[in-house]
Amino acid sequence: MAHLLGAESVRMALPDRLLLDDITLGVDDGMRIGVVGRNGAGKSTLLRLLAGASTPDGGRITHAGGTRVVVLDQRDEMPAATTVRDVVHPGVPDHVWASQSWIRDIHDGLLPGISLDTDLSTLSVGQRRRVALAAVLTREAEVLILDEPTNHLDVEGVDWLARHLQRRFGGGRGALLVVTHDRWFLDAVCTRIWEVLETPSGGTVEAYEGGYAAYVLARAERGRTQAVREERRSNLMRKELAWLRRGAPARTSKPKFRLDAAAALIADEPPPRDPLELTRMATSRLGKDVLDVEEVTLRYTRDGVTTTILDDVTWRLAPGERVGLVGVNGAGKTSLLRLLQGTQQPTGGRVRRGKTVLVSTLSQDVTELDEIADLRVIEAVEQVRARVVVGDKELTASQLVERLGFIRERAWTPVRDLSGGERRRLQLLRMLVGEPNVLLLDEPTNDLDTDTLAAIEDLLDGWPGTLVVVSHDRYLLERVTDHQVALLGDGALRHLPGGVDEYLGLRARARADRDRSDGGARPARAGGGARPARAGGLAEEAVPNSPGALAASGALAASAAEARTARKDLARIERRLAKLTERVAVLHETLAEQATDYVAVGTLTAELREVEREHTAFEEEWLVTAQIVG
Repeated sequence: MAHLLGAESVRMALPDRLLLDDITLGVDDGMRIGVVGRNGAGKSTLLRLLAGASTPDGGRITHAGGTRVVVLDQRDEMPAATTVRDVVHPGVPDHVWASQSWIRDIHDGLLPGISLDTDLSTLSVGQRRRVALAAVLTREAEVLILDEPTNHLDVEGVDWLARHLQRRFGGGRGALLVVTHDRWFLDAVCTRIWEVLETPSGGTVEAYEGGYAAYVLARAERGRTQAVREERRSNLMRKELAWLRRGAPARTSKPKFRLDAAAALIADEPPPRDPLELTRMATSRLGKDVLDVEEVTLRYTRDGVTTTILDDVTWRLAPGERVGLVGVNGAGKTSLLRLLQGTQQPTGGRVRRGKTVLVSTLSQDVTELDEIADLRVIEAVEQVRARVVVGDKELTASQLVERLGFIRERAWTPVRDLSGGERRRLQLLRMLVGEPNVLLLDEPTNDLDTDTLAAIEDLLDGWPGTLVVVSHDRYLLERVTDHQVALLGDGALRHLPGGVDEYLGLRARARADRDRSDGGARPARAGGGARPARAGGLAEEAVPNSPGALAASGALAASAAEARTARKDLARIERRLAKLTERVAVLHETLAEQATDYVAVGTLTAELREVEREHTAFEEEWLVTAQIVG
């Protein structure tokens, strides 16, 4: 196995602390390494050092002769006034790259609807991220370094990227290093894990053999020998390991540790949650009636064209039910959450709520914390409630804060000084201590590292209530929910007995049906990427009444000319939506940075409201146009 690059006694310091100290690592042919650790621990810095983009303060980085390294950075800095072709295929004639099937596959996976002649300045941040990833993947190199490659990818995009990297590095040639918080991706792609740890004497790196499941096992084993101070974290890892071991065999196929040691470690570990006990507790808090969506139809009308989001859908949520919601962009996931929350009314039918139902929603908007910017973290939690019962234990605000990763110093930090991930954690904490009995979580994994995600999952395990989660993180969906449903853009809500894998299969069938209706397989085109998959169009009937009653509907018909025009409009709307989404994210970050400048906060808040209004309008236009496309 050839050595490609390495670090010898590397040291890297920041003005206020020693980030990395005495790091010695090696990367050889055939290695697929996932890099994990808390936010700010130094993961991205380690990658830049290994790539040669940064110079260490001590030690040295070594590269074997002729080793080519290609890096995907988080910053996506690309030259202005250039086209997608200039970035993805610089100086390469179209007939050269188009003759290679693996490059055409990258186009289909990452650049659907993006023409190679498009100027980069007209693309959204999300689209530029996909272009940057495509540019890296189409280059030949011995070492590929990816920093958060799953950002801006949906469930299908993450699945495609995992399969691409498995094929590319499955033969033992070349090496991959990747930083990501997506635990399913880590376990699907990586054969080793490096954990970057913060210590009082400087950051260190611990290496584990195997994917994420193996990492959880080894970390739990090490945790047994640590001091009492680490006992809670060790228990948490054992709990997650027990869930991994009870799940699909693929999750535990990579670890090379002794299986009898793993079995002994979790022999007395109960399931992550007791469904019967939680249902009993939820029923006592909620009664038998929670949320019943009864024969609901939801339509939008724009410019004289009506599109149907939900068509005569019946869905009954039971006490203690935990369900994950997936779907194509614009299919109506947010609209369905709003119906459940009561902030949106259906066009037809009704949503019945039990008398004792208290709904709380975790949205993607963290600006609500601006009102308590001067409070410290513990004070912000105590403002809602000082104590809360989780499972069979009563926890104080300080215990909850610590449980979600706020160490003693950070627990007394003003809210205005928190990072994006910390604000997200605090937002969830304030929700939970309010003791709602129905939780609606919209993309809860944003800005969170793997340790914090595990802590949140542990907290939710003992929470007795009804849970609906919208997320592109399939690990989270499988971990905290008991079943999944899907919105595919055809007006129906479909039960997924096979989980996310079944959803991906349905989407693949939809694409195949579209290709057949277009007259066969799509040829590679020098002028642009593959056309975007349209919503809906599945012939399969919805699976009824499992566990709620789910119904299907048809799609509006359109002429071939109208459909062609609508496809062009759809691409335009999607580009604008992506830009608005990124603008909202930038405004949130800027608000957090300038929380003490009240003049700036007022201006930014006004702009944020306007951008969000425009985003909502374009969402409605997308829904109408997608229905025409069929």
